[in-house]
Amino acid sequence: MAKTPTVFEISTGGIVYKKENNVLLWLLVKHKGAGHWGFPKGHIGDLIKDERMEDAALREVREEGGITAKIIHNTPLVTQYYFRRGHMLHNKSVYYFLMKYISGETKDHDDEVSDAKFVEEEELPETLTFEIDKKAFKELKNNATS
Repeated sequence: MAKTPTVFEISTGGIVYKKENNVLLWLLVKHKGAGHWGFPKGHIGDLIKDERMEDAALREVREEGGITAKIIHNTPLVTQYYFRRGHMLHNKSVYYFLMKYISGETKDHDDEVSDAKFVEEEELPETLTFEIDKKAFKELKNNATS
């Protein structure tokens, strides 16, 4: 039996919050094609050679979420999952940084996503598509401050 070829991927992104009327709101993006809701993320160094993980995370939030944010928790949360695309198995690690909104509008997202929005925490379980994202959120949210 032939072994399935595996591709190893590393991405980084942000779990971003902002405070509005004493309520924390969280940034979600709807990825085109697959149509799933998640947090903004993408490959490191796909546009900039030797890009730092933190810089890539901030860039992906800006591109996919349309906003500028700052990292407030320097230690990323790492998630790992597998998926198939064609005959290839993908082993993907994502490094999420907790970030706070600075400026911008979610409508200014790039064409990799079909929608971006801030939602209240109560909406996250029903909006996020994947359990791994729900778990990542629960782990990082306790570090959010005003």
